[in-house]
Amino acid sequence: MSDFDHVEPSRAAGPVTADDLAEGARLVVALLRQPAALAADWNRPAGTLEWSCWETAEHLADDLFSYAAQLGPQAPAAAADVPFIWRQEAPGKPWNVIYAERESGPEGLVQVLEACAALHVAMVRTAPPHARAFHLYGTTDPEGSAAMGLVELFVHAEDLALGLGLDWTAPAAICARVLQRLFPTIPPGTAPWPTLLWATGRGELAGRERLTHWKWDSTPRQ
Repeated sequence: MSDFDHVEPSRAAGPVTADDLAEGARLVVALLRQPAALAADWNRPAGTLEWSCWETAEHLADDLFSYAAQLGPQAPAAAADVPFIWRQEAPGKPWNVIYAERESGPEGLVQVLEACAALHVAMVRTAPPHARAFHLYGTTDPEGSAAMGLVELFVHAEDLALGLGLDWTAPAAICARVLQRLFPTIPPGTAPWPTLLWATGRGELAGRERLTHWKWDSTPRQ
């Protein structure tokens, strides 16, 4: 690994930004627009998830749309999820607001993901610092919302890469800032991307048991 891969998570420089979110979205969209990805079978399971790659990508798009929407109401700020109609296509499938037309194929699905990511980036970029967005893991601010979006992007990109047969590594510097913002009790001295996978129950970390339950802390930092 390069020095870049070993950025110290606890010494990440600066907050998570809208530019970080935009770059994370750009990288994931580029991953899924590769010819090998578009030609793959999106009905395969996504990594260790029970969902297919198609369902996982829809879930990711829905996450980003939802995080954007939660930053909207401010008079008063939302004290629960904004009451869109959520539906589940079958037992065990994701509960979503956002679905992509199956007839559009993987190209259309990736476009839906890109559009939802752009909405989230725009909301994070324009929301004032005092804006608040409800989440079960802690009502958050725009920076926390951006960090949550990046967790969704990066770890579900890992799930999709495993399912579609792609190579994927998230950028260490952004991962370090996300870890600093959402996982303040992470172990020191570990590479950011493997640490983010471990913190979300998707990987091993030397000297640490694999997590079977996990959550972030998205409450605003003082």
